[in-house]
Amino acid sequence: MDLLKQLQELLGSEHVLTGADAARYGRDWTGAYASQPRAVLRPANTQEVSAIVKAAAASGTPIVPVSGNTGLSGGTHADGALMVSVERMNRIHEINTGARIAIVDAGVVLSRLHEAAADVDLCFPLTFGARGSAMIGGALSTNAGGSNVLRYGSTRGLCLGLEAVLPNGEILDLMGQLHKDNSGYALKDLLIGAEGTLGLITKAVLRLSPAPKAYATALIAVPQLDTALDLLHRLQEATGNAVEAFEYMPAEFHAAHDAMHPERPLPLQGSPAITILVEVGATAPRDATPDADGAIPVVDYLESVLAEMMEKGLVSDATIARSEAQRQALWATREAAAEVAMGNGPVVLSDVSVPLDKVAIFLERIEARVAEAFPASKRLWVSHLGDGNVHYNVLDQDLTPHSKDQITEMIEDEVRRLNGSFSAEHGIGLSKKNSMARRKDRVALSTMRAIKTALDPQNLMNPGKILPD
Repeated sequence: MDLLKQLQELLGSEHVLTGADAARYGRDWTGAYASQPRAVLRPANTQEVSAIVKAAAASGTPIVPVSGNTGLSGGTHADGALMVSVERMNRIHEINTGARIAIVDAGVVLSRLHEAAADVDLCFPLTFGARGSAMIGGALSTNAGGSNVLRYGSTRGLCLGLEAVLPNGEILDLMGQLHKDNSGYALKDLLIGAEGTLGLITKAVLRLSPAPKAYATALIAVPQLDTALDLLHRLQEATGNAVEAFEYMPAEFHAAHDAMHPERPLPLQGSPAITILVEVGATAPRDATPDADGAIPVVDYLESVLAEMMEKGLVSDATIARSEAQRQALWATREAAAEVAMGNGPVVLSDVSVPLDKVAIFLERIEARVAEAFPASKRLWVSHLGDGNVHYNVLDQDLTPHSKDQITEMIEDEVRRLNGSFSAEHGIGLSKKNSMARRKDRVALSTMRAIKTALDPQNLMNPGKILPD
C-alpha cells in the first residue's frame, strides 16, 4: 500500500496534510529554514506515533518531529520528510500537588501548563518569550533555557521522566516520578536536548515548584557589569537564592527597541550604557504579605538594597515595578529581544555561554574584533547575566554567507578562549552544524555518532541535524 494511504487509514485523511495544507508547518519562526515536507502527520496518541514511525522505517522515509516550531536553529527543516506534529497530543494528564509534579503530553503549550499549575498555587518555572506557542516536546528536545535558569535550571533539570518513540517504533517508557533513580544509563537525559534525532518525545513528568506569592522587579542602571554581579551575589545571599532573573540589556538594545516600540520607552533617565532587569520571587508569607500600608516586604527589601548601592555609586538609577502591569511592561521589553534582532535587517544570531565573571571580558573582546572587521555593522545583544548566557547579534545590510561565517568564527574564538560554549539554549539544528565541526571535541563527536547509529541505523529520525556531515 502507498505510504500516505496507509497513514491516512491510520490517522484519518484530515490528519495527513499535504501541499498547501502542509505549507505553514514548513516555515519556522525565523523564516530562514523554509522546507516542503512530504506530509504533515497529526497523531492523537503515542500508539499512533509508534505506528507512524514503524511505517516510515519500513519504507525508509525520514521523520522530523515538530512542536510549536518556535526554534531559532533550523531544527524542524523537513524537505521531503514526514513531519510529525504533536499538536493534538495536548492533554495535561495530572497535576499532583502532593508530589509537585505534572504529567503532560508533548503537545501541551507552555503557557497552558503555567496556568494549570497556577490554579493549585504551584508553578512550572520554565519561561521565555514564545511560551504562548512553544510546546513541552520542543522545550525538552532542545533543553530550553529561558529567563529563570538562574533559580530553577534548564528544562533537563525540570524533567523527572519521559516517554518516547524510538526510531524503530518501539515505545520507551521512562515515566518515573523519582528524584533518585540510579538504575543504569541516564536515557532520559540522552533524549533531552537530542532535538528528535534519537527518538520522538511523547509525554513527560515535570517538576513543579511553589508559586511565588509576590515579586520584586526592578530595572536598574549600573556603571559596569562587575557591579551588577556584586548586586546579584548580595541579593542571592540575602534572599536564600530567590533571585529568579538577572537580565542585562545595553543602551544599543534599548535604542533599537524604542525605535520599534515607541509606546514602551525606557523608564530611566537618559540612556544608561548598562541596564539590568532583576526579579526576586518570594514564596514565604513573611516576605510576600502586604503590611498595614500595603507595602510588600520583598519589594521594600529590594528597594533598600538598591538605595544603599546608589549611595555608594554602584547603582546610578532604578525603577521598581509597583503593580503587575508595571512588572509586565518591564518584561515586555526584555522578551522582545528576538523580535528586535530579527526586525532590523540581515543578522547573525548567536547563543553562547561563558563563566559569569567573563561576560564583560567576552563582550569587550568580541566588540573590538567585529567593529574593526565590519565597521558598518550594528551589534545588539542581551544576556541572561545570572547564568552567563549571551545572545550577541550582529546586523549588517551587506552580510554574505562568507561574512556570516567570519563573524560566527570570531564569536566562537572568543568563547573558546574563555572556556565557554557556542550553544547555550537554542540547540544545534542546522545553524550550528559548522560550529560543531569546528569546535566540538573529536571524541565527543565520534561518541555521538556511535549513539546515533546504534539507535537509528537508517538515519531516519530528524536526519541532518546536530551532527556535522
